[in-house]
Amino acid sequence: MSTETDMSAFQGRPWSSLSTAAARNLATTTKSAPQMRGITSRWLLRRLPWVQVNGGTYRVNRRLSLAVGRGRVGFVQAGADDVAIVPETLREIPVLRGLDDDALLSELAGRFTARDFRSGEVIVEEGHPVEEVFIVAHGRIERSSTGKYGDRTIHGVLSDGDHLGDEALLQSDPLWTATVTATTAGTVMVLPWQSLTELLDRSEALRGHIGRFLAASSRKVNSKGEVEVAVSAGHEGEHEIPSSFVEYDLTPREYELSLTQTVLRVHSRVADLYNDPMNQLEQQLRLTVEEIRERQEWELLNNREFGLLHNADYDQRINTWSGPPTPDDMDDLLSMRRGTDLFLAHPKAIAAFFRECNKRGINPGSTDVGGHSIPSWRGVPIFPCGKIPVTDGHTSSILAMRTGEDRQGVVGLHQTGLPDEYEPSLNVRFMGIDDTALIRYLVTAYYSVAVLVQDAVGILENVDIAAPRS
Repeated sequence: MSTETDMSAFQGRPWSSLSTAAARNLATTTKSAPQMRGITSRWLLRRLPWVQVNGGTYRVNRRLSLAVGRGRVGFVQAGADDVAIVPETLREIPVLRGLDDDALLSELAGRFTARDFRSGEVIVEEGHPVEEVFIVAHGRIERSSTGKYGDRTIHGVLSDGDHLGDEALLQSDPLWTATVTATTAGTVMVLPWQSLTELLDRSEALRGHIGRFLAASSRKVNSKGEVEVAVSAGHEGEHEIPSSFVEYDLTPREYELSLTQTVLRVHSRVADLYNDPMNQLEQQLRLTVEEIRERQEWELLNNREFGLLHNADYDQRINTWSGPPTPDDMDDLLSMRRGTDLFLAHPKAIAAFFRECNKRGINPGSTDVGGHSIPSWRGVPIFPCGKIPVTDGHTSSILAMRTGEDRQGVVGLHQTGLPDEYEPSLNVRFMGIDDTALIRYLVTAYYSVAVLVQDAVGILENVDIAAPRS
């Protein structure tokens, strides 16, 4: 329609032909199905191998492990200069794991004092006696030592909740094996050895607990902390062959299937009269299932009971060397397991990694996954996942995992063959019609995720995704 004709409507002149608005009353419009912005690629759901869990519970049996992993101690902060340890989280220190005396933990937490440090400050020096236990409340510190040829070797980065010095209990003449230097300003909680030994002398419960820990630590274990199986190799003649057996963990982890549910309501009048050309129930159900699957993937990552971000072993968590994710950080993450099938990262974390590659003139590469070109590093695809949290607007995490039950990796858990099953492990059950003529359907998805051995999943933490100023 010309501009002149359009203007005639505003000038009160009559139309010279039928308007499109009136013509639409006699026409059948072409419609799209209802669209939804919240649908994502859901790569985690697509790449996980799914294991059928007929009994609703999946038990992960492992060899008995005596090496206790190092966890993260928690803090509460009442003010800028008032930092206190959450006593129960002291159990994350290996020597205190399993100590059930809360009053004793509270007293021990109260003996720690806060000490601020500045960037570049040397907190302890290699070769000096261990006289204090440190817990990092805030900030980043770096461990380094003198290499074989006199150069400095970096051993790792510690941040909030990490601790050092407690391992001196396993040494007869404890000395610091590395120099600890602050890379940022921050605060450490400090416990003098004299204060710890005073509490040991007074508390029979603490002495007994540490004694049992030291006795268990004296047993031979392999490099992964599992009880060693005695074998003999390279012998000649009538050599006596050792006998042994494989010990199992007596308290294996069990994963119960979790669920996401909603009640879908459709008015009977809508279902009766407005089903052409699209079935209203089908469209309502389709979008509801999409939302449930989105929440399912969020739970697999963020649920505190079984989510990967909360259940990855602390020995499989590392910090970035400098803040942003660099090729060196990704190599460190790869080196922590015997096989990595995929990385999972927030899109902004992937962009930050690309920036670091660009600075070094490195092309990360790509790989074909089901017809999709996916960025990769060392041949391992990096899948985007917006459900990985971004903390404080600028820090996130990158996951690396090995998948599959036959590879002792990460597996998804579900149960198929449900009554009224609509999709695998998701059913839609008719709940009846209420007094207001609303038809109700219960939509339920059942799922969980299991880590078969500790090194199946690793996390690069405190990834700085903020773009630098030009």
